[in-house]
Amino acid sequence: MTKEKITVETNVKSPIDIVWEIWTKPQHIVKWNFASPDWHTPQSENDLQIGGKFSARMEAKDGSFGFDFWGIYDDIKDKHYIEYTMGDGRKAWITFTACGDETKIIEIFEAETENTLELQKMGWQAILDNFKNYTESL
Repeated sequence: MTKEKITVETNVKSPIDIVWEIWTKPQHIVKWNFASPDWHTPQSENDLQIGGKFSARMEAKDGSFGFDFWGIYDDIKDKHYIEYTMGDGRKAWITFTACGDETKIIEIFEAETENTLELQKMGWQAILDNFKNYTESL
């Protein structure tokens, strides 16, 4: 069975070199990788190479819930493309396109079956919006 795919995207007012660094470096990932202000990512690891693993511990700030979001990189084209398989077997594809001093990010991921498509899209878009806001604030 083919899984539904969801797309989120944004334009970041920052050059692609900076966007790539902030997207891939754990010291930055912990600053933007959450969907709402009552959540945070206290820990992140990233082995940015094909076959390498990434992980981010995502937790409610009140300690009521948390989970590890992780995956393995399937393909990487430096500063342009990331493809990975999540821990639950779903796939994700991210493209980074330089547009002058801005960078367009398009993220496509296979939906899971626990939450509605709309809720999943809202959550992933919120994380992408946090990334944009954090990056543009530097």
